[in-house]
Amino acid sequence: MQLSKNFTLEEMEKSSTGIRLGIKNKAGSGEIKNLGDICYEILEKVRAKFDDKPVTITSGFRSEELCEAIGSKKTSQHAKGEAVDFEIAGVSNLAIAMYISNHCDFDQLILEYYTGEPSSGWVHVSYKDGSNRKQVLTFDGKSYTNGLPDAEWSGGKLTN
Repeated sequence: MQLSKNFTLEEMEKSSTGIRLGIKNKAGSGEIKNLGDICYEILEKVRAKFDDKPVTITSGFRSEELCEAIGSKKTSQHAKGEAVDFEIAGVSNLAIAMYISNHCDFDQLILEYYTGEPSSGWVHVSYKDGSNRKQVLTFDGKSYTNGLPDAEWSGGKLTN
């Protein structure tokens, strides 16, 4: 099922952990609507900004059972279809996070496990129809800090 021009329900439900453990990971109609919203409001904009490079979804929808299996909370925004973790090959995760922070409506944006290397970590973003906090965090694997690492553009490249 196509959620938007470039994103499918199948890729949002895919989970290697779910497959390995035999956990059903299927979104209901409310979660599917929320996934469609995050595709239109954030992911399609990100893809267009970065020259239509494919966006790799590493974690989209997670059933409550899958959340528990990976050590996440059953109340995670992933379980509501409101959150997605992703990367774009060849694009700095910090650049992606900075773009979202400055150009998209979102509930929570977390640059996770970013070490300063462009391809390190991933971007977590959530979207709630009509009630977004615009919370921006960086997570280093141990603790959260407010905001994103300092960076600037130099010679067409992001430096930090």
